[in-house]
Order: sequence, then C-alpha cells, then structure tokens
Amino acid sequence: MSAAGKSFDVVIVGGGSAGIATAASLLRRRRGLKIAIVEPSDVHYYQPGWTMVGAGVFSADFTRREEAKVMPSGVAWIRQAASGFVPEDHRVVLADGSDVSYRALVACPGIKLDWAAIPGLPETLGQNGVTSNYGYDLAPYTHQLVGQLRSGRALFTQPPMPIKCAGAPQKAMYLSCDRWRRAGVLRDVDVQFHNAGAVLFGVAAYVPALMEYVERYGIHLNFESKLVAIDGPGKVATFEQKREGEVHRVEERFDMIHVVPPQVAPDFVRSSPLAAASGFIEVNEATLRHVRYPDVFALGDACSASNAKTAAAVRKQAPVVAVNVLATLDGKEPVADYDGYGSCPLTVERGKIVLAEFGYGGKLLPSFPTWLIEGRRPSRLAWLLKDTILPPVYWHGMLKGREWMVKPHPIGS
Repeated sequence: MSAAGKSFDVVIVGGGSAGIATAASLLRRRRGLKIAIVEPSDVHYYQPGWTMVGAGVFSADFTRREEAKVMPSGVAWIRQAASGFVPEDHRVVLADGSDVSYRALVACPGIKLDWAAIPGLPETLGQNGVTSNYGYDLAPYTHQLVGQLRSGRALFTQPPMPIKCAGAPQKAMYLSCDRWRRAGVLRDVDVQFHNAGAVLFGVAAYVPALMEYVERYGIHLNFESKLVAIDGPGKVATFEQKREGEVHRVEERFDMIHVVPPQVAPDFVRSSPLAAASGFIEVNEATLRHVRYPDVFALGDACSASNAKTAAAVRKQAPVVAVNVLATLDGKEPVADYDGYGSCPLTVERGKIVLAEFGYGGKLLPSFPTWLIEGRRPSRLAWLLKDTILPPVYWHGMLKGREWMVKPHPIGS
C-alpha cells in the first residue's frame, strides 16, 4: 500500500514474531484500532524450528509461511522497510522516503546477523563444510554435513553476546554429536566448541546437566575463543583466544564448522534517537516503554532489555506491550510489567531437552511443576513440547493473540 502521509493509532515496525503477536494482542483487546505493520518480507519464518531442521527433525518448509497468511485481519501492511525514526514528530521514515505517523509506536525490527563481520565467511557459507542453523537456506546443509561426516574435526562457534537464542550454538552441537553417536562414529570425530564467552551457559543452574553431555560426547571446550576469520576452501578457521590476560590468534583446521554470526541492532536503529549506547532500542525493562519517548515501545530482539532474546520472551512480552500501548493511547501510565522471562529448550540429544526457563538476573521461572518437567534435567516431555506442541502454539496461538500461560502481569500485583 502507499503509506505516504498516512496516520495510524499504532505503527508497528517489524512483521516478525514480535510485530504480528503484538498486533494480534492489540486487536483482540480493541478491535477498531488503526494499526500499520511495516515489513518488507513476503515470508514469515518460525526460526526456533531451524535447530530441528539442522538435525533432520523438521523440513525447512515446515518453518515458513507466507507473510500475508499471518498478517492479522484489519491491519494495514506497508510492504517496505523502515529507514529511520523521528520520535519528536511521531513519525517513521520508510525506505522510499515517505513516512507514516503514529499515536503510539511499537518497534520490533529484529536483530542484524552480521555475517560480514567475519572475513571470509559470507563467500563460503553453504559450501566447503561451512554452515549455520541461523539461516533458513543453510540449516538443511547442516543436516547434510553431519550425515556425511564419519571422521575428522567438527567446530561449533558462539560469538560474543547478545545473540538471539543463546543456546542455539550448543543445540546444533549436541544434536550433531548424538547423530554421530548413533551412527557409531563419534569416537572418530574431534568436536570442539569455541565460545567467545567465559561460561558454557549464562544461567548456572543448567550447566551441570549440559556438562554431562559435554563429557558424554567428548567435546573439547574452548572459552574466550572468538572466530575472527575463515578460509573455506582451505578449511581453516582463525580464532582469537584469551589466555592469561593475553590474546593469541590460533588456526584450527576443520572438516565442518557450524558458525553463529555476530549480532547487532539493525543499522537504522543504531543511528536513531531511540538507540541506547548498545545500539538497541532503549526501554524500561519492566514496562518495555522507551525511557525518553513515552509513546514508543519496543520488544523482541531489537530492544535493550537484558532478557534472553528468544521467541518465548516475545510471547511473554507481546501482551505486556499491548496493554501498555492501550493505556498510553488512553492517556494513562503503563499497567503491566515483564519479568524478563525467556526459554531455551536445549536439545541435548534427539528425544531429550533441558528446558531452561529464566528471567532477569537468571532467576528460574519454570512454567511446569517439577514432577512434570524438571527443567534442570534432560526430559522427554520437554522434547515433546518443542517437537509437537510449540509449533502449533506459535502459528495458531501466539500469532493470533491467544495468550495461553502468558497473560500480562499487572504492575504492583
């Protein structure tokens, strides 16, 4: 649609999980709202499924739908990208130079996968044994590589935080190791995990269970080891490793490497008045309202809140933003708060998951009683949740504004 000069009650920048879920939540509460979603893509992806694509559990097609089919009825879809924010004038600038006006803005344009930050990576992705479950077109290549490898060296990398789904680098590794174990070749594969961080997982309660699998699979852990270059044809990866206060460059040969790219806020967000020093959209962590512009809210991967950047976090954030936006439109203060909830179903083997659920400060926030799912131990029921239950909950619940188990929490209650 042509959007030049148009004005809306709510403009949502981003038609991914956060944007669609928030629009659906708003419309379930107030049907007549004039809402526009700014989103250039014609395709919508269920990105949590890409780990399962890489393991051969899901097909790639299972994780994609046409954007038109998930767009809530009654929403104006502006099919181009946003290029800037002018919050003083309550405007969003579009890629063609036109703009749209809002009474309330919800900014959720996602996160930028900065493949080009690693020299040599863009030109070798999807070939020469270089793969990543962070790409729809690449996850099937992970499945292919793991199936073909019978001996040699397999490297798995994790860049500095923040990244979306911080457990995904490990998920790919554990599922690959389990497949090699089942094929009887794991002892012939040198598996290395190169993590730019200093710990295996940011919430200590889940580390013992993960370490059991590290030891079972014979994985060599390399902390404070950051991928800085890759030679695909030569099959050599270069890491900067911190050892005793000094940084050394180390080259590692590989037969396959699963790379997770560095991740930053989108360029137009980093250069905007909405950005915090980190580059992400600066919000109050509880209300998700911008700290300087009271008619602006943000959620999902692009916001500055310190929660884990996961789809589960978005599922909890969207209703909070929806009710707070409505309060703002009514001239009131925010009425709901967000506890930092995020979930990371750590796929430690095919058929078992360590279901990490936590909020701000690493506080454990389990959704289920421990007799049903003990999140700190591998569980078959947690696998069933990810494999069978969560995809339809995403498509038919979250994106439709159905808030099962995520009703917004009233402030002060």
